[in-house]
Amino acid sequence: MNAVSQVFALIAAAVHVFVWPLESFLYGRPWVRVFLTGSTADAPEVRLWRFNVGFYNLFLALGLVAGFVALRLGHVTTGRSLIVYVCAFMIGGGIMLLVSDPRLWRGSLGQAAPPLVVLAADLAAQGARSARARTA
Repeated sequence: MNAVSQVFALIAAAVHVFVWPLESFLYGRPWVRVFLTGSTADAPEVRLWRFNVGFYNLFLALGLVAGFVALRLGHVTTGRSLIVYVCAFMIGGGIMLLVSDPRLWRGSLGQAAPPLVVLAADLAAQGARSARARTA
């Protein structure tokens, strides 16, 4: 994976680590609910769900970090596989967030854009490698 892919994988991980405590522990605070959903009406009803989703975000971030560490340790196939899978998962989640409520487009963009850059940069790098191999 090229440097752009690796940097944006870490950005995607950071976004998900940032959201983790907001959803899991701080969602009951009005400023957090407004930041995440635009509404403060549903806090008690979705507390358990939010707690679980927050940890889901943490585990996704840890998957990217594990992939990054594997890359840095020379386990390229393992690292790339982890990063590509987790990024595809994050993009899918961002798309579903947008489809389920278009008013949450900012959250969808924050969730899906960094991993989309990862996959686009990685595909571009893979294509360039293939082209060089064909001409060699």
